[in-house]
Amino acid sequence: MGFARTCSVALVGVEGVVVEVQADLEPGLAAFTLVGLPDKSLVESRDRVRAAVVNSGCEWPQKKLTVGLSPASVPKGGSGFDLAVACAVLGAAERVDPREIADLMMIGELGLDGRVRPVRGVLPAVLAASEAGYRQVVVPEQTAAEAALVPGVSVLGVRSLRQLIAVLTDEPVPEEEETQELGRPDPMLAGLTVPGAGMGTGVAAAPGTGAGRPDMAEVAGQRAARTALEVAAAGGHHLFLSGPPGAGKTMLAERLPGLLPPLTQQEALEVTAVHSVAGVLPPGQPLVESPPYCAPHHSATMAALVGGGNGLPRPGAVSLAHRGVLFLDEAPEFSGKALDALRQPLESGHVVVARSGGMMRMPARFLLMLAANPCPCGRYGLVGDVCECSPTTVRRYQARLSGPLLDRVDLRVHVEAVSRAELTGARARAEDSASVAARVREARERAAARLQDTPWRLNSEVPGHELRTRWQPFPGALREAERDMERGLLTARGLDRVLRVAWTVADLAGHDRPAAPDIAQALQLRTGVSRGVPVAAGEC
Repeated sequence: MGFARTCSVALVGVEGVVVEVQADLEPGLAAFTLVGLPDKSLVESRDRVRAAVVNSGCEWPQKKLTVGLSPASVPKGGSGFDLAVACAVLGAAERVDPREIADLMMIGELGLDGRVRPVRGVLPAVLAASEAGYRQVVVPEQTAAEAALVPGVSVLGVRSLRQLIAVLTDEPVPEEEETQELGRPDPMLAGLTVPGAGMGTGVAAAPGTGAGRPDMAEVAGQRAARTALEVAAAGGHHLFLSGPPGAGKTMLAERLPGLLPPLTQQEALEVTAVHSVAGVLPPGQPLVESPPYCAPHHSATMAALVGGGNGLPRPGAVSLAHRGVLFLDEAPEFSGKALDALRQPLESGHVVVARSGGMMRMPARFLLMLAANPCPCGRYGLVGDVCECSPTTVRRYQARLSGPLLDRVDLRVHVEAVSRAELTGARARAEDSASVAARVREARERAAARLQDTPWRLNSEVPGHELRTRWQPFPGALREAERDMERGLLTARGLDRVLRVAWTVADLAGHDRPAAPDIAQALQLRTGVSRGVPVAAGEC
């Protein structure tokens, strides 16, 4: 009887579970049995592994073969177990030393010719292996750079099963021919992306970087909206822009990621892990270093926004926008259920999705930006233009954004139509994204220094109780906000959010703590009602 074991990883959402792959050979009728809750794609690995082993020059054992995936209670799927199954079988057949593969973590799909093909989710799988104490990982050559992002793990990238067998048996490593033809895409990378996934979710790798990068200098006028974007970027506050069509709401949203600072190493790993699992990680870019930007179409379902799918759920738009910007253009056109499903991730920074295949927790700490027209035709309230919508239609349209959802949005700004004078004469005087981003970075540094010994990093993350007791504004600064609360214009959550915005305004202005003008500007940004303070941040 021959026995060998090695390890692989089963992905549950964006988290990995270490799976021990065991192979047992016994005398009897030749058969191949795979146990341990495999799905259809994993059951098919029996034929792939058998053909890959034979075409790699090894003899397939003509005995009763049982391959077990432990723990057996965890559902397993995908083709990433092929490499581990093949090596476990070869170890049981004594083609390789079972001791050489016992402490190896293997991830990869096998072609019938023995080539090792890349699979999605390599980074979260290697992160799970590292947390479990594994220090040697074998992955397809195309994903070796992604796996190498995890510190403290030795990564071996292989192109074929022949090469891995040679490495394990100290034989000369054979050279494999290149599969990519000059001028044509590499067919081996097809498994890394889901067809249409980027288009369907509206996710962009980095809309604020590279050639042709959107810049704030291109935005004419819109002083109040520019200030709101700066405050939102500095404190991580959610933003709602309303105004007529063509005023520049989408243009402003596309420039918001350019105001955010680059991701830290830990944040980059979190974002890359989500994008790798979802199949939207650009080939050749193993690490996402800039904040993502996700703008799904208003026809997106609730499952597309928060995550879902058959069996185990997959990441949705809120997870793809983790540590970045989620922009919902034409927000009232989204379904009410889909919008209200955003309440939980807006508060907690993660989303818990339950499906028939299990329950999954996915990260979802994003900056939400909503944009809406004042009415279906977009001309309500414009001077010199006639709105064709009835008052009932206007009220019904505006009521599609529920009160509990808007209560979680810190900044609400009405965007006016751009005048001819602003469009033709203000462009030369408009401030560019680099200058605004520099102020945002300085404000975040002030907040980080203040929150150094706490679990929070941004003003938007600090609980209201801490703001009212630990970091108090100047005496009497909250008087106007307290009056609004007594009149029913502010909820208790609204008062906490005004305090958070006030701290961000103070950080942008270089104040030690919020004064009355900072509170007034925070109230003005939240309610849209003028409080007699300057529009631009930092002028208080």
